[in-house]
Amino acid sequence: MLADGSAKLLTLCAYAHKVGVMNYRQAKTRAEILKAMAHPVRVLIADTLTRGDQCVRELNRLARINQSNVSRHLAVLKKAGIISDRRIGMKVLYHLETPCILRAFDCAAEVVQADARRRSQYLKAV
Repeated sequence: MLADGSAKLLTLCAYAHKVGVMNYRQAKTRAEILKAMAHPVRVLIADTLTRGDQCVRELNRLARINQSNVSRHLAVLKKAGIISDRRIGMKVLYHLETPCILRAFDCAAEVVQADARRRSQYLKAV
């Protein structure tokens, strides 16, 4: 990175070029998807579904919450298009439609790590 931070700007510009410039409607849609993931139980559900389809009873064990709460979280994820469901007899199985959503969690972990490094450097300087 250059002293003026231009390497970071180039990286951002390269990313913008790769994905294109988004308009307000596209930004709003992306924000809605991220909002659907903005609860620890939903993050756990998405992560669990990467290992295969699950029914509500199996998902209940994740956070030890009741079935109605799990069902509510599943409905939010389904509305956002992140998961789907299918019925097999009496059982409803949930499926992760967009495993790519988990890359957002990797990015979030990078943000936390970078912030911790910045804070540590700041404390050393003080």
